[in-house]
Amino acid sequence: MKRKTPNADRRVAEIQWRRYDSVREDAPLYRHREKPESTSNSQRSTPNAQSASKARFVLEERLLDFSVRIIRLVDALPNTRAANHVAGQLLRCCTSSYGNHGEVEAAESRKDFVHKLKVCLKELKETRRWLRLLAKSFVLPETKMTAILNETEELIRIFFSSIRTAERNAK
Repeated sequence: MKRKTPNADRRVAEIQWRRYDSVREDAPLYRHREKPESTSNSQRSTPNAQSASKARFVLEERLLDFSVRIIRLVDALPNTRAANHVAGQLLRCCTSSYGNHGEVEAAESRKDFVHKLKVCLKELKETRRWLRLLAKSFVLPETKMTAILNETEELIRIFFSSIRTAERNAK
């Protein structure tokens, strides 16, 4: 006769499937056996413990919000020939920087990563030029243009320093 192993006596958590393929597990059933020689996190810091207190900076979300702001700005432009031309150019270059950032995340090599970052930077610089043209032409109030121009400058600085760091790390 076979003897039961200790695993056979242990209770297994029940898993309940919910709508949209989400899973809920019974957490109290999982128990962690602590080793007598373990070191607490207060003695040895971990990346998760450090990042829990800081708000995480997500560039993709920032680019998405920036693109949405540009779309709203373009919709606020008057329906003139010049404004329509600038609106089309502005939409293309701004939304392309968001799209190209997705390509950056899927880069196949360090060289490819740097190249795609440079494409994003180029599109952001083009966005800045079209925004400066709009500001200079007084099509929209200056108060609306200042905030979006500042955000463009910050994004350009972020991408510029990212490129510089990636190039330095590649060597």
